[in-house]
Amino acid sequence: MTVRDRVSALAAEYSIPSAAVGVLRDGEITEFAVGVKNVETAEPATTDTVYQCGSLTKTWTALAFLQFVDEGTADLDAPIRTYLPEFAVADPETTAKVTARHLLNHTNGIEEAFGDPGEGDDVHERMVENIAGAPQVFPLGHTHGYSAALGYAILARVMEVLDAKPWDDIMQDQLFTPLGLKSTNSRRERVDPARAATGHLLRSPAEGPIVTPVDHLPRAFGAGGGLTSTVRDVLALAHVLLNAGIAPDGTRIVSAAGVREMMRSRVPVPDPYLFGPEWALGLIVCDWHGETVYATDGSTIGQNARLRILPDRNAAVVVLTNGGPRESFARKVFREILGPVPDLPEPDPALNLDLSRYEGVYERPGTRYEVSAEGGALHLTLDLDPMHAEFLGKPGRVRYELLPVSPTHFLMPSADPLEDTRTVALYDFSDGAARYLHTDCRVHPRRGSSISSPAST
Repeated sequence: MTVRDRVSALAAEYSIPSAAVGVLRDGEITEFAVGVKNVETAEPATTDTVYQCGSLTKTWTALAFLQFVDEGTADLDAPIRTYLPEFAVADPETTAKVTARHLLNHTNGIEEAFGDPGEGDDVHERMVENIAGAPQVFPLGHTHGYSAALGYAILARVMEVLDAKPWDDIMQDQLFTPLGLKSTNSRRERVDPARAATGHLLRSPAEGPIVTPVDHLPRAFGAGGGLTSTVRDVLALAHVLLNAGIAPDGTRIVSAAGVREMMRSRVPVPDPYLFGPEWALGLIVCDWHGETVYATDGSTIGQNARLRILPDRNAAVVVLTNGGPRESFARKVFREILGPVPDLPEPDPALNLDLSRYEGVYERPGTRYEVSAEGGALHLTLDLDPMHAEFLGKPGRVRYELLPVSPTHFLMPSADPLEDTRTVALYDFSDGAARYLHTDCRVHPRRGSSISSPAST
């Protein structure tokens, strides 16, 4: 069975309407697509099909920011107020000291409280204005906690001020045009609908994939998740990172020092098992059995993008889909193409934990996790968004058992065969009990724990 046949079989197994796969090895690209762009039209997907990249966009935005650093107009470690004097959040220290590096590696800790900034070209300016009262999820630099939209929107606003034009134009002028990309876009209205994949959700295997009710992310997610692209164009980004800043046609996009900084400036990730143990500047750092692999991933509501960059092999693999589970399918595709890749760890039943140290409610606006101890085991109850639960036919509260891997790390398997096993970190016991819950790269403080006073992790 060929790799294409195996990917087609996996897509059918996971009820994924289509998958496009691209492989870059020593400068040469192999690509293929399987399935359909939309289950209602049954039009076949091709390697020219355009998929939503979600947070893979962040790597593009990071690369553009490093160009400003190369020029000397921006500094990774200068306070954001150097460029945006009006910048302010609720915490005075963060207001004064947060830098581009904090934003790039998700250690800024600012709550995503940017309200509704609209869909106009001033979206990033309005987001910066709207966060004047935004609280801290954690103290500046204290831990890693993923910022889905805000952190990279602030970076986009810095670039807009420095270059006196919208982020969309900066991306086009500084990246897409020099790289010769014809299929990568930051504005959904400019995407050719005849080439666009449609996102799908799965409520049950019997029903099969259905078209998503939310066909695009708000413009506020643009700099952090708004790009659309093809496998070949995504591999052009991988080529730049594999070749010290050089495009496939030899054009220099960013300095070799800039690429090194993107890869080598790292912070630890509390939950190392979902992707990897460290986060760099717009890249996740993975450990594949001793081999350093860089990842950049994204998801929208019904589409997924996964890219792995392997410098030791001078190779990269991208997987774009319009449905299905977020991790398990891509992991199996990477295994088919690249050989052994790390899997989730096994639980350790010999661990003897003081379960009371983990109990509590961990929450942020819109997300609430309740951890409780029952029958000698930890359980986590997640409150689902009511509209999300109704559409997918799920209960409003979903309960999981937490299986310990270490004193701070847990597996969270689901009874739902459509749902991937997740990983959870409960950590920082400086208050006696865990202060934070980290899952899906997001961090949630325990209710009642101190956020304003940093403590050692």
